[in-house]
Amino acid sequence: MKTLIINGSPRRNGGTAYLTNELKKKLTGDIQEIDTYYAKISPCIDCRYCWTNTKCRIEDEMQHVYDYIDDCDNIILASPIYFGTLTGSLLNWASRLQYIWVSMAFRGQPVLKEKDRRGGIILVDGGDRYMEEALSLGKRLLRNMRAEYRDYLYFSGTDKTSPSSPESSMEIKSGIERLASAFVRY
Repeated sequence: MKTLIINGSPRRNGGTAYLTNELKKKLTGDIQEIDTYYAKISPCIDCRYCWTNTKCRIEDEMQHVYDYIDDCDNIILASPIYFGTLTGSLLNWASRLQYIWVSMAFRGQPVLKEKDRRGGIILVDGGDRYMEEALSLGKRLLRNMRAEYRDYLYFSGTDKTSPSSPESSMEIKSGIERLASAFVRY
């Protein structure tokens, strides 16, 4: 089984990283993680090259990601919530999914094969509990990558406590187990 995790957090040791690392312990197979703040992936520049060509004009690490999205079985989006939505770096990365959408909508030539590709979302916020917009956008991005949305894990309150704190451990353990089970195939 192949899993792609797209992490939109700037903090390599923050709450989002903690939750993705805990989830990785429960998953099997090949796991690739893209850290959108540090990956060498440019945002879409709307050059419209993909409208008539079968690839994106921008030559960077995203070319490998397109191939991995096509091959993977699971896709997980992980992000802190800033002002009610996903982080800017994750949205910059997501703008490159335009190539996948254009291939279907304009050229009628899907670049991703049909398969049982499952998706999940990890969201973390300081305590404002504004996750609906971020969750909705995450679902839309998964749909664009032809992944069926299965479940999410939401941790609110990092302004006061960490997901790794003892008082959070039962809630986190339960949420990680639930999210990991969404990717099990029988």
